[in-house]
Amino acid sequence: MNTTTAPALSLADVEAARRRLATGLRLTPCLIAPALSEIAGMELWLKRDDLQRTGSFKERGARHALLCLNAEQRSRGVVAASAGNHALGLAYHGAQLGVRVTVVMPATAPAVKITRCRGLGADVVLHGETFEAAQSHAVALAVASGATPIHPFDDLNVIAG
Repeated sequence: MNTTTAPALSLADVEAARRRLATGLRLTPCLIAPALSEIAGMELWLKRDDLQRTGSFKERGARHALLCLNAEQRSRGVVAASAGNHALGLAYHGAQLGVRVTVVMPATAPAVKITRCRGLGADVVLHGETFEAAQSHAVALAVASGATPIHPFDDLNVIAG
């Protein structure tokens, strides 16, 4: 039995993230989804984060993680593994905030995501065939370069965002 306890995310953490994210993101609506509501037999609402600049809710977590960096970490840049949406969020907001971004993508990542990340100013490294291989390489790059790793879904600042 594992007795270690992972750090917990609190409501205060999420509220602090909301305050940090008051600027720099589009305010996207929640709209009723009539067809899905009919299928589900209940009223369903969708948060339209597809209207964010990179087309994904992942922008929130990426921007928040970047905003939480101290000056020294910002100067060293960040490294992340992602097949697309987290990478796009980091690339876009890294450019906005003046933070160098390196993304490690599996060789199987969609060409459109690779091209968009590069177009937004990120250094893109293709490595491995799976997310796990890319993640392992991203960690190694972060250690070697001194950059801060930002995991796409297992990072409290990303989650809070």
